[in-house]
Amino acid sequence: MAETFEQAEQAAALIKVTYEEQPAIVGLEENLTSAYKPAAGLGGAATQVTRGEAEAAFQSAAVRSEQTYTTPVYHHNAMEPHATIAQWEGDKLTVYDATQSVMGVKGLLSVTLGIPAENVQVYALYIGGGFGSKGFTWANTLLAPMAAKQFDRPVKLVLSRQQVFSTAGRRTQTVQKVSLGADSTGKLAAVKHATISETSFVDEFVETAGVATTMLYSTPNLDVSHELVRLNRGTPCPTRAPGEAPGTFALEVAMDELAEQLKIDPAQLRLINHADMEEQKKKQFSEKSLKECYQKGAEVIGWKNRKAEPGTLREGNYLVGYGMATATYPANRSASTAKATLFADGHAEILCGTQDIGTGTYTVMTQVAADAFALPPEKVKVKLGDSSYPKGAQSGGSQVSASVGPPIRAAALGAISKLIRLAIADPSSPLHGYKEEEIMADNGKIHLIKEPGRVETYVQIMNRKGLDKLEAQAKTNVSTRPSTPAPAPAGSPEAKAEEESKANKAVQEDEKMDRKDYAFHSFGAHFVKVLVDPDLGMIKIDRIVGVMDIGTVMNLKTATNQIMGGMIFGIGMALMENTQYDPNNGRVVTRDLAQYLVPVHADIPEIEVHFINKPDTFISPIGARGIGEIGITGITAAIANAVYNATGKRVRDLPITPDKLIS
Repeated sequence: MAETFEQAEQAAALIKVTYEEQPAIVGLEENLTSAYKPAAGLGGAATQVTRGEAEAAFQSAAVRSEQTYTTPVYHHNAMEPHATIAQWEGDKLTVYDATQSVMGVKGLLSVTLGIPAENVQVYALYIGGGFGSKGFTWANTLLAPMAAKQFDRPVKLVLSRQQVFSTAGRRTQTVQKVSLGADSTGKLAAVKHATISETSFVDEFVETAGVATTMLYSTPNLDVSHELVRLNRGTPCPTRAPGEAPGTFALEVAMDELAEQLKIDPAQLRLINHADMEEQKKKQFSEKSLKECYQKGAEVIGWKNRKAEPGTLREGNYLVGYGMATATYPANRSASTAKATLFADGHAEILCGTQDIGTGTYTVMTQVAADAFALPPEKVKVKLGDSSYPKGAQSGGSQVSASVGPPIRAAALGAISKLIRLAIADPSSPLHGYKEEEIMADNGKIHLIKEPGRVETYVQIMNRKGLDKLEAQAKTNVSTRPSTPAPAPAGSPEAKAEEESKANKAVQEDEKMDRKDYAFHSFGAHFVKVLVDPDLGMIKIDRIVGVMDIGTVMNLKTATNQIMGGMIFGIGMALMENTQYDPNNGRVVTRDLAQYLVPVHADIPEIEVHFINKPDTFISPIGARGIGEIGITGITAAIANAVYNATGKRVRDLPITPDKLIS
């Protein structure tokens, strides 16, 4: 540990010198000329994407729209601040952490503190929100075990709200220039989306705001680029829908502006430019029902009541406006492992080293497991948030359901398969001698499909065999990302799970699916009605309707809550959130919830969420795509477009505050 402390002190000194050598604190706009092109974004994502001849096509287009849009710095502000408890017992370290990745924290603590991974145990049983910030590991997670070692006693370290603003990441500021060229019918001939965002002097993070632009609309000519400016501020990090959230604001407002120029209905313009395939990758979408989202949303909000001429519709003294925008987010999936145990008393248990950050993972995975076990949900216990469990996906990139659901299902089916094979091999069983495929499980029993009366309970079989439990593990290596997971170390629990998975029929069926020719994305549409006081510029969001195409809806309540949460995020982005810095010392000025404004109950309108609920059988056997982040994409633009429709004033610099409407 002594070497670790010395290395930490040296690193701190280096960072201090690095910051002191930099010029005075200034903002992004003052430093645009020093922007540079980064090599890659988060996870190696491309930051420069082209096809065709975008500049030439734009210059020759019959109709052109070119504008610059800006978004400020945003902070995550999860309900639960970052917190860590650390305790040493000899050379064994136990950490309770508010994290989106128990496995990630375990690995980082092992490397940073120089201790074997098997000596690190991390728990994150319940987390009061993360939104990306808790996907990274910050100083509290490292300092708590160091202090615990130094003082030989457990240490609890909780960041104050003010400390969260300065030490736990944020969403970067962006300046985005969007150029759209179209013919007279509205068909896009060229799309250009150039983003400049900020990073720190000691690290690099790219807010890939143009990532959705590469695939959302059909166009033969495209140019998406990203540049960075180094500022004397802390390093940004992912914030709910990193890239897509600020990026869809710029793109979707630009589409509204183009529709205005063309005198075409904004929803119709999007239908004209609907992408039937992922044109950059030249792949079919695994499932896409975006047109149905537009149709349903327009119908529910009463889009026919919208007036094309801004500022012409009133309710009492209020100006009325309608706006809409497209929502989209990648459907991610990564390799994950789960362990299933069926106990002799008839209850079952699932272990998986993922976590529930408040999205309902415990609930949804209990449903998946109960269905596979053929047991009532009350007889199934799903255990998460423990790094000693089989490795599961991190809670980021809207991937947990698609990643963790299949191995949980496969492991439970594997346990039931073992039970059936016990019965058909036992001469005293009424199912003796039959084939496994002739038997099905149902409500704690297995029976012959053609003769339901030939039946045995799980309890009867296990008691007769003298077993207290049956176990099965499953690992699915399927990933929607191009990289291939590294093989598990020989002899590790993961390696054993891989070996057992080779014989698991559910895993075999999942992994034999040919996914290489498909692009995986979720889609949706937001429709918004606003009321604006023409004298005061005060905006009241009257109604929001969201229609989402996310594959199978695993749980209507948790899914609805996730989309509503994203919409509320979007209200904050559109109308009030804005982190301010002292230009002299770079410290955050709006560093608590009294000064950094977020939506409260009085700001939230009537919200309706609808789902297409069409299973995506290509991404996984459970048919579900991610839902945690798509709700915030597009909604900010829909609000901005509605405000324009109400007032005739186009605000391209967020947030949309009253002074920008009455000036």
